Amino acid sequence: MKIGVPKEIKNNEHRVGLTPHSVSELVKNNHEIFIESNAGNEIGFLDVDYQNAGATIISSAQELYASSELIIKVKEPIHEEFKYLRRGQTVFAYLHLAGDQKSGIDLTATGITGIALETVTADDGSMPLLSPMSEIAGQLSIIVGSYHLLKPNKGMGTLIGSVSDIEPRTITIIGAGVAGTEAIKKAIDNRANVKIVDLSSKKLTELEKRFGNKNIEYIISSDSSIEAAIRESDLVIGAVYVVGKQAPKVIKKSMLSCMKLGAVMVDISIDQGGCFESSRPTTHDDPVYIEEGIIHYCVTNMPGAVPLTATESLNRATLPYILELANKGIETALKENHHLANGLNIENGQIIHEGVREALLSSE
Repeated sequence: MKIGVPKEIKNNEHRVGLTPHSVSELVKNNHEIFIESNAGNEIGFLDVDYQNAGATIISSAQELYASSELIIKVKEPIHEEFKYLRRGQTVFAYLHLAGDQKSGIDLTATGITGIALETVTADDGSMPLLSPMSEIAGQLSIIVGSYHLLKPNKGMGTLIGSVSDIEPRTITIIGAGVAGTEAIKKAIDNRANVKIVDLSSKKLTELEKRFGNKNIEYIISSDSSIEAAIRESDLVIGAVYVVGKQAPKVIKKSMLSCMKLGAVMVDISIDQGGCFESSRPTTHDDPVYIEEGIIHYCVTNMPGAVPLTATESLNRATLPYILELANKGIETALKENHHLANGLNIENGQIIHEGVREALLSSE
């Protein structure tokens, strides 16, 4: 199969779809790999590394897309790339179609087959291709949140953690999936007071057995319980994910007025439209804005801040699926692996995934 890896062009996105090691594995299976020139330069994967692994370097995105049957990306194609896409071509990437209705509909109209990493499933109910980036985003949420709490960054001027006998600061984490659990671990490591909010009492019980009760509260999610938690919080992490669908708005705009001025909110769910009503997408170049005195961090590609770590972690997870798609062919691979088929979001101008269809067509 002819497989192409374009250079990512989203703001500050230096991850790349395939590492040189992944390329060599695909070449061993008799596939032809095209890499856009300088696609991995920013993280130390040079064109010569890809050539040594057996890839062909292509000088332009237009030529790369024209040469490839299967496109391996990290982030969703953006409008500048739509002109290169065609019916009969497959894109394997994080698509997050529900997060931007217009872009989702326009991408569908290109006629491509779009397999979304974030909706591929596993036997245990997990999302094996979303999890690696969720782990990174969860850890980063505490780092970027702490950074923006600093007074020079317009925060309230607090240090997360315990300093001598001063009372620790408070972090609320809403949603205890993979990203939320990583944020919980980091918050505990920083010796903060931690409030964990989730809809599932079973999940909260499991977390309590794991983390104990010292400086940790386990809270069933409701409007009133969320408002009470964020009222006391210096840092709020939103980590809510519903497969394929837009994230529910768990913090309403009206709740901001109860929060401490200079508190920070980090919306990990922003790729799926955001779980704060006041969220809007930001970039690494301009990551925050202030609404009602509250700092909002809503960067849509958080793991792009650590692109080398993220690329290596992602490739460990995706390579077996890429090999399956390439070795069997797209149609057979989807037919024989229902978990991979759950990643099928769009095909031949049609929205296939039920959750994505609901999100994209709900207001038409």
